[in-house]
Amino acid sequence: MKPRPRQRSPLAMVVLGFVLEAPSHAYRMHELIKQRGKDKIVNVAQRNSVYQAIAQLQTAELIRVRETQQNEGRPERVVYEITPLGKKTFYAWLEGMLGEPRREYNEFPAALATVMALSPEAVAVQLQRRRLTLKQQLDESVSDSKECLRKGLPRLVLLDDEYKQVLLKAEIKWLNGLIAELESGEMTWTEKWLRHLAAQFETGKAD
Repeated sequence: MKPRPRQRSPLAMVVLGFVLEAPSHAYRMHELIKQRGKDKIVNVAQRNSVYQAIAQLQTAELIRVRETQQNEGRPERVVYEITPLGKKTFYAWLEGMLGEPRREYNEFPAALATVMALSPEAVAVQLQRRRLTLKQQLDESVSDSKECLRKGLPRLVLLDDEYKQVLLKAEIKWLNGLIAELESGEMTWTEKWLRHLAAQFETGKAD
């Protein structure tokens, strides 16, 4: 029975992209992820994450062993190449990722859904912390992009960074408005008000 292509993921997509570009071994792929700044869009904090992705792609027959390199003084390295099924799957994943928004379950929306467990003052403080971090991330990303453009890289290869900057700017703008509402008291709540609100919805009396 032929293995089914594994479910797509950002890391699997990046790995397939590398072996589509050229036959590669795991160490090279891990280094390219860092050199090209892709460690900002895929989680490779643990090096074995790349090896795990390779193993899964190989089991699904999307990549295969091309050769084993053995250089003096260096560990043996297995070089992988993409298979015809891998190419077909890569392009299908790419089109799907571009054209089909996928529901993602991130931490921040979950925190916003339960934000009333803290006081308005405490929420404002934490959102200020978040805004500061996002501004730092934005400044770093913009600086990196400018440096890449200065070195001659085309905008085409920086679209993921550009998209990240758009999202960061939008969230910072939204946070600015929300923090201002919290600080002015326009948005506020108390435990008594929350209990009353919950009782209304439980009895179906809310308008």
